[in-house]
Amino acid sequence: MGKDGSGVPVGRRVVLGMLGLGAAGVAAGGYLQNGLDNLLASVTAKDPTGLSGLLPGGQGFRFYSVADSIPHRSAADYRLTVDGLVDRPTTYTLERLQAMPRTRLVRDVQCVTGWRVPHYAFTGVRLADLLAAVGVRPEAKALRFTCFDGVYSESLTLDQAGRPDMLVAYEMDDKPVTAAHGGPVRLYAAPMYFYKSAKWLSGITLTDRVQPGYWEHYGYDVDAWVGRSNGRTDVPTS
Repeated sequence: MGKDGSGVPVGRRVVLGMLGLGAAGVAAGGYLQNGLDNLLASVTAKDPTGLSGLLPGGQGFRFYSVADSIPHRSAADYRLTVDGLVDRPTTYTLERLQAMPRTRLVRDVQCVTGWRVPHYAFTGVRLADLLAAVGVRPEAKALRFTCFDGVYSESLTLDQAGRPDMLVAYEMDDKPVTAAHGGPVRLYAAPMYFYKSAKWLSGITLTDRVQPGYWEHYGYDVDAWVGRSNGRTDVPTS
């Protein structure tokens, strides 16, 4: 998550067309959701009005990407590597992540740009459980997250990563995470602004210090607690 994209306003015909697609996506369920999310993402990225965030199917989310396009990995091709200052560097398939103990969290999602999605479900593996499985070395102090869009990165301290409301998520709203939402697997940092919840997660590296992520290099806070950072006073989400 990051700053709003810029571009020309969405025209009336586009909005009406998207309304129809949104209704179709709701009726058809998960079969159309991935394609619908991709289309919504391409529209909202060029919509400075924010109105496209209200379209059916978007569920109140705004879509952002700092890459040129939405990257894709199939469930079969997906890999997540956990390495760095760990005892057992490991590469996880989606199937292997899904076989680990599941955690489902329902929290509000708060973006630093102002919008909020209430009571939304994320399901996946607690980040703390993943770290326990690979064994964290004593000199590790932080985590660096990298993404298969080839651009985005994020960070957490080791203490933050150990919280029970930090997930490596493979479901949103009890359905597989779509490509536009960062699937097959994304980070979900529930108590922090949504830019910390890195999409298209491909790597977790344990480091000896915090390495600021993509948006922190543009002035966003590294410790992005909702309501206690970035000059905002939003109600906490977790």
